[in-house]
Amino acid sequence: MKLNVIILSLFTTIGLFSSCVDVLDIAPDGSLTMEEIVADPNKVGALLNSCYNNVPLKGYTSHHFETLLVAASDDGWSSDDGQNTRIAKIYNGVGNASSHPVRDMSGESSSNNGAYWAKSWNQIYLCNQFLEIIDNAAVNSEQERERYRAEARVLRAFFYSELVRWFGKIPVLETTAAFDADFSGLKRLPVHEVVKFIIKDCDAGIACAELPWRVTTKSEAMRTTKALAWAIKSRMSLVAASPLFNEGNDYWEEAYQINAAALKALTENGYELFTTCTDINTYGDGKGAAFRQIVASAADYAVTPRDKETIWQHAKTGTMGSIQHHIWHIGYIGCGMDNTFKCATCPTQELVDAFETLDGQPVLNLNKPYWDERHLQPNYNINNTLYDPNNPYVNRDPRLHETALCNGDQIVWDNGKIWNVDIYEGGRHHISLDPSDRTRSRTGYYHCKTVVPKMSATNQGSLIPWKFFRLAEIYLNLAEAAAESGHMAEAKAAADVVRDRVGMPALPVGLNKDELLLRIKNERRVELAWEEIRYFDLRRWQKTDGDLRETCTWLTGMKITPKEDGTFAYERYNIWTKERGGAQNRDLLLPLPQDEVNRMEAVTGDKWQNPGW
Repeated sequence: MKLNVIILSLFTTIGLFSSCVDVLDIAPDGSLTMEEIVADPNKVGALLNSCYNNVPLKGYTSHHFETLLVAASDDGWSSDDGQNTRIAKIYNGVGNASSHPVRDMSGESSSNNGAYWAKSWNQIYLCNQFLEIIDNAAVNSEQERERYRAEARVLRAFFYSELVRWFGKIPVLETTAAFDADFSGLKRLPVHEVVKFIIKDCDAGIACAELPWRVTTKSEAMRTTKALAWAIKSRMSLVAASPLFNEGNDYWEEAYQINAAALKALTENGYELFTTCTDINTYGDGKGAAFRQIVASAADYAVTPRDKETIWQHAKTGTMGSIQHHIWHIGYIGCGMDNTFKCATCPTQELVDAFETLDGQPVLNLNKPYWDERHLQPNYNINNTLYDPNNPYVNRDPRLHETALCNGDQIVWDNGKIWNVDIYEGGRHHISLDPSDRTRSRTGYYHCKTVVPKMSATNQGSLIPWKFFRLAEIYLNLAEAAAESGHMAEAKAAADVVRDRVGMPALPVGLNKDELLLRIKNERRVELAWEEIRYFDLRRWQKTDGDLRETCTWLTGMKITPKEDGTFAYERYNIWTKERGGAQNRDLLLPLPQDEVNRMEAVTGDKWQNPGW
């Protein structure tokens, strides 16, 4: 049976070249024939350029200056919860296979439905098309041909990896196909099979002598590298081994071997954690300064760069209202300090609870953090002697105060003035649970991790590009895969390297597998907060019949009340008096667009939709 399915109807040649990223600074005329394009080396380069279109925008580009995926995890809560926004729809459980608030966000234009599904398939088609013509296309040198081919394969791997993380099983299309081709045998393949295809593409890039390890000039920003290929392999091997995707098979040893090789290859070729702050005037000289700098500043392009940790960052930056991966100044918390209209997503008490005390002890019992389902009764770690519930923000992992603004912290505001962050009742930055008040935190905290310190309404900083991969994630990928596969010493060592950057002590010796995994998963949460990792971690760690109710339905904040003796009383509260949505079994994966499901089920006779949609 033949059918012009939506997967292929997206791939019309008209308009393929109507836009491009500034990767090669070339764009062919959309009216040109393919014969004219392949005969001109410049146009061949521009055809590769089109393969870089639609590399997704992240962070605050998700929708209306909002970190949608952070707000949809248990790390954050948005002050847009009472507005007619995508995040409010998630919280209220609004969404179906025809219209979904996460799947249909598009980055720059929130009205572009089917963004993740449609745009990723469009780019895969372009990569396939390019790979089909490159062998016989006109190029300036054979070395250029080899690099172009490798770039297209690594890009194809990236777009497939995005689809898998969002949707799980997908078909693999390695070539373009005619609109009247027979698709009756097309199937959604198990995730492990798709990941094997992704790894094959990555390996082809790694094997290419012409593909560099690092981009060293800004003119080549975002071009793929061997390092990116290893990072994709690292992340996706973890995905394939995880309970949500492994179909009952044990792929952890395979994931361990891939991640061990990835870390070895990256560190042997110039990648290393950023451990020394190079801008003390901005970031200070505390133990968390280098950590804050690496996430709040753009990676530099040089043969020997300042930042050797960032593996791949977006090429796009812009001004407020266009391409905004990060917030441009700390004044975004609003609260009467300027004319900013909302504070957006703020850290939850659950995220704050995840930061250990300086002696390396978790604050809560990680096996069961809360006695009750509403998270109002913390189950404190009985071995922790430093944590004081009456003074909860002292003696904590330095990353806490580089991630969340807590009551009593300080910010530089209004041309150098130092202001206290006063989140207590009656303070300048007090909380508000009024759904019409977008300027104040719902949680008792404000976000600061990806904001450059000292930036304010009167001292606005430039926007920085999104970092898709940095070496700290690879260390923690290895730690998890090693622990899951029984390589306990290597798992501990990999996690300890990340902890050492901020002066946190090594993990205890002698932890059993379950104990070590809890510590590593918590380390991922702390180190990678606000980097859109937690959203996917929470899902891949669930079994196929699981859900997110334990972590994501009843989230809490901290009410802080001044006492007569000058101290404060601290009281946990539920942000909403009803369960937050987006935590059902069906929410482990996004739904495929329903119109495409209908077409594919008609032509193949198989079920295509994800469970529950």
